[in-house]
Amino acid sequence: MLEAQMLRDVNDMVGMPIDATDGALGHVRDFYFDDETWVIRYLIVETGNWLSNRKVLVSPIAMDESHWTSEKLPVRLTRAQVRECPSIDTDKPVSRQHESQFSGYYGYPKYWGGGGLWGEGSYPAALLTGVGYGAAGSGYLAGQARQARWMPVADQGEGGDPHLRSCNAVAEYHVHAVDGEIGHVQDMLVDEKSWAIRYLIVNTSYWWLGHPVLIAPEWITELNWMDRKVMTDLTCQAIKESPRWDPAQRLDRPQEALIYGHYGRKGYWQRERAAITSITVVAAAEQ
Repeated sequence: MLEAQMLRDVNDMVGMPIDATDGALGHVRDFYFDDETWVIRYLIVETGNWLSNRKVLVSPIAMDESHWTSEKLPVRLTRAQVRECPSIDTDKPVSRQHESQFSGYYGYPKYWGGGGLWGEGSYPAALLTGVGYGAAGSGYLAGQARQARWMPVADQGEGGDPHLRSCNAVAEYHVHAVDGEIGHVQDMLVDEKSWAIRYLIVNTSYWWLGHPVLIAPEWITELNWMDRKVMTDLTCQAIKESPRWDPAQRLDRPQEALIYGHYGRKGYWQRERAAITSITVVAAAEQ
């Protein structure tokens, strides 16, 4: 079984300071998540006065996890790197070509493609090492060397909608079970290592005076962006009877197993363990 990771409230991370290696970078204003895989791909950071309050994208690949705190998110970037990064209008959809330019500038491999959450791996740092569940190392330094030679690239055949959505935009969306409305999206819980959104926190108090409940993304059948609705394949009764979640307590793996077991579903950690095993077997066969 994969080790349980810390799950963080997305709302709690909004407003958190971001520190570059040589000074303050700005504050988190929002996140872009991939609505196909439910993984946060970028932090939207407002830089502050030092860069005319420009909004820039920061990839989880740049996160320095060894120095994370509950008050600050450090990144392995310099302010000069961010100052010269490709300009992206965060008020408009981010195209795949823009993502390719962003990745090319920082020397990051593309996260799309492969069988894992991040390419062939489970964590952002895996893209820098070629290891399915490794940590950042020499691959990052090689990427910085490539940055100096960055040129805008045309992405042949990779246009179209990359399915990136704002986390802030999903707040207050109405959540519907198969037999009725049960509440609205209040927050999300994200895995601080993989940046996968593990649960939507659903406020049910206006509907049946219930407690907050957790809905996993794989139980969502549709996101209706026009009508601001989230549709699930669960029943109202099953959701009402789900294990109580206490937001004041850290959600551990036994509690997660209870939630998944209540709905008769296989835990995401079991699926990801199988994916890692598959990648390892393939890699061994190719050696």
